[in-house]
Amino acid sequence: MVSSLDGFIAKKDGSVSWMYSKDKYEKGVELTKEYISKFLKSIDCYIMGSRTYEHAVELGWPYGEVPVFVLTERELESDKKSVKFISGDLSKLVNDQLKNQHKNIWMVGGTMLTKEFLRLGLADEINITIIPILLGEGTLFFDYIGKEIPLHLKDVTAFKDGMVEMVYEIKK
Repeated sequence: MVSSLDGFIAKKDGSVSWMYSKDKYEKGVELTKEYISKFLKSIDCYIMGSRTYEHAVELGWPYGEVPVFVLTERELESDKKSVKFISGDLSKLVNDQLKNQHKNIWMVGGTMLTKEFLRLGLADEINITIIPILLGEGTLFFDYIGKEIPLHLKDVTAFKDGMVEMVYEIKK
């Protein structure tokens, strides 16, 4: 997930145009195409909500031919063979279907889906990239999950554009 420093994932109007940093941090790591490509190659499949799916289509589909499962009750269509629209029990989907077929399942964006993954204990780690901006209002990434979840910091990377990526293991 990408978030502002004050914890928002979208502006009040739903826009995400602020997600690209123009800041400079000389000690940071260069965020190259190779760095991104290596990371993306480690992902076997994606799970996302319908609004995140619609944003991804709007912004330019970054997922290639990797399987994408879109959780929705709405009737949506895609011209991509790798996209499947599904509904139902999230725990059964993840535990009974996806874990048997995929090693690295990546849940993409959206507060509703993120909270549900956390509530149900379906996530192993949280990977969050902080953009150097304070939005002041909008859609919060974590708002009222309803339970305490202990974390263990696995990694931190500061990038030359001022973004900071933090990876936390979810303690179970």
